[in-house]
Amino acid sequence: MTSIAGTRAAQLSFLDDTQPRFPATRYQGSKSKLVNWIWTQLDSLDFDTCLDAFGGTGVVAHRLKREGKCVAYNDTLRFNYLSALGLIENNHVHLAPDEVEQLLVRRQDVAYSTFVYDTFHDVYFTDEENRWIDQTILNIGFLDHPYKISLAFYALCQACIIKRPYNLFHRKNLYVRFADVERSFGNKVSWDRPFPEWFSIFAAEANKAVFDNGRTNCAYNLDAVDVPNQYDLVYIDTPYIPANSAPINYRDFYHFLEGLSTYEEWPQRIDWKSKHLRLVPIESEWTNKRQIHEAFDSLFRRYRECKLAVSYRSDGIPTETELVTLMQRYKPHVELVRYGSYKYALSTNNRSTEILIIGV
Repeated sequence: MTSIAGTRAAQLSFLDDTQPRFPATRYQGSKSKLVNWIWTQLDSLDFDTCLDAFGGTGVVAHRLKREGKCVAYNDTLRFNYLSALGLIENNHVHLAPDEVEQLLVRRQDVAYSTFVYDTFHDVYFTDEENRWIDQTILNIGFLDHPYKISLAFYALCQACIIKRPYNLFHRKNLYVRFADVERSFGNKVSWDRPFPEWFSIFAAEANKAVFDNGRTNCAYNLDAVDVPNQYDLVYIDTPYIPANSAPINYRDFYHFLEGLSTYEEWPQRIDWKSKHLRLVPIESEWTNKRQIHEAFDSLFRRYRECKLAVSYRSDGIPTETELVTLMQRYKPHVELVRYGSYKYALSTNNRSTEILIIGV
């Protein structure tokens, strides 16, 4: 899709308990617990069309869709984009129970690939689980609609995440799941629950998130400055660069899911020298402390005709003062709003606060 044009929806309320809810998320840096606060800050702005330029899980885009906005979602990671096709762009299509059941069956007429089984022995999952992943990703490809494929792919990704220590793929640590030790973190019950059960649970959650807000919404898999069209509002939640530690690199954290999203090309994309078989690194200005200021300036310049809203942390690079100054180059009125005390899962940073910088 290349247009987000559509007739403005009637004043609909998608916030009561009978309406679709975005699935629970285990994604690093997710705004799921902050999305209501974010919407409260945006609600007073006059906007109809909007772009979530670094969409991630899609939780903010989904909330904007529930508010009747015409939403464009974008993310550079293909696995996030594929999920957003089903959860954001999709207005009507669901996975039927019998389709979910068929996805869990090993078909006798299919010569299944064994790439995950052959490649990731003793890295993230057991041999049996790796074989199941190979089977399921191929079964998903037999579905008859791209949105069904997207919903099923989302369920597969969530099943993979929940069975991982720390919900990440940043190191080879399958042993953590089976170590006979007293645990102060993690959820061994979740780790031990079979993949098919988790897949069915997350497929049902994905179905419940699908709804029609009367608009033509869309999803993109582009660099943020390359997304077509103009928008009334652009919401920006870039990767976070802490001042005193390494940048957050989502591609490294979730490389296994990104590999699944291009299953046939995965062997050519792996960094075979790495112990945890990550993807070959790609340089990004959004995780480079020397380039990040210019990256923000280019983004603000690209969307200078739009209202801007930037989610960030108070101790990041650029600093909050620098971000305000950068935005003031293009917007005459800039406001910084603080959420206050908020700590992400696994974070040890008790000093940083969540901020939202709004330019109109």
